[in-house]
Amino acid sequence: MLTPKKVKHRKWQKGRGRDRESVATRMVDISFGQYGLKAITAGWIDSRQIEASRRAITRHIKRGGKVWIRIFPDRPVSSKGSQTTMGGGKGNPDKYVAVVKPGTIMFEMDGVAEDIAKEALRLASHKLPVKTRFIAK
Repeated sequence: MLTPKKVKHRKWQKGRGRDRESVATRMVDISFGQYGLKAITAGWIDSRQIEASRRAITRHIKRGGKVWIRIFPDRPVSSKGSQTTMGGGKGNPDKYVAVVKPGTIMFEMDGVAEDIAKEALRLASHKLPVKTRFIAK
């Protein structure tokens, strides 16, 4: 699974969602491959979800072609135990997430036919918590 080697601050604040309503200005064009999976809604994508999507893609294309993962989970999300009382400070970092805005290209692929790429990215989209769209260059 993807995790950062080093982070500046171990625990981050959550934010209040103002930025989640905005549309992405970075990573909005296909740069590496021929086909891509674009986010339609905003959300946090966990490193496990990224790995599950990657495995779904590579299994469907039978390890042919090339896949690029354009998002990286660099934001720590902390959590406390379910039976913990109030107080005692903030919980420990539990997982890392990638913040995805509408319009972000999350996965790209090349070296396979369009119908195979479309099906592989469809299978990957079922593993993600955001609505997605298949796009071609």
